[in-house]
Amino acid sequence: MDDGRLTIGAAELPETPAALWDGLLAEAAAAAAADPVLRGLMELAVLRHRDMEAGLAALLSRKLAEPLMPAERLEDLVREAGAEVVALAASDLAATRRRDPAANGVLTPFLYYKGFHALEWHRVAHGLWRDGRRDLALYLQSRCSEVFAVDIHPAVPVGRGVFIDHGTGVVVGETAVIGNDVSILQGVTLGGTGKERGDRHPKVRDGVLLSAGAKVLGNIEIGRGAKVGAGSVVLADVPNCATVAGVPARVVGWCRDAVPALAMDQSLPAGQ
Repeated sequence: MDDGRLTIGAAELPETPAALWDGLLAEAAAAAAADPVLRGLMELAVLRHRDMEAGLAALLSRKLAEPLMPAERLEDLVREAGAEVVALAASDLAATRRRDPAANGVLTPFLYYKGFHALEWHRVAHGLWRDGRRDLALYLQSRCSEVFAVDIHPAVPVGRGVFIDHGTGVVVGETAVIGNDVSILQGVTLGGTGKERGDRHPKVRDGVLLSAGAKVLGNIEIGRGAKVGAGSVVLADVPNCATVAGVPARVVGWCRDAVPALAMDQSLPAGQ
């Protein structure tokens, strides 16, 4: 749609930063009115900020702040990342709202989902990595690992509309690539197979669903629209639209959903 809203079934969800921020303001005001205990939190986290850039910078900075790196300095880093990171954060937040049935709006994932927070900090760190500020990028990676239990190397490019559900135990190695509209559940590893250097990590293409506990190892490709079953160990390329499962993983079926990452169906074909 021309106004920046995505139509998913009967529901329209905003994806532009401005539209999402309007939704966040409305939800925060309703939450503050419903429970006085939350008024201070809603004011600090959402209501006092003029737009998504300001709100996101304030929220993320408080999550990682420590005595040696105060919130004010971290907030400046998010602001310096600019409109590109804000637009990507909006696409990730809209993706989270669409794909997580536990999210009844955008306020809960914005405030509380550590997968979202870790991903947006990764986007900031990736920008720093590209700009040659690699020690600072690695510091942010380390803090995200400590605080969120999500460890993504700052060199990794990540597409738009990515959903990291729960987040705990997600590990992504230096030469991995993550495409657009990918969904990643807890305990997923995109790792290497040993101590070799060079290009050694998986390339995850658009629309892939990586189910809980999946381990994808080596410089292999997970094709567009593929699904990796929970607890699987993937050691070889996965074709487009294939469903793979097992240890080691093998093809057990083919696409039932046009985009598995959007469908979020972790089930396997009958008999598998």
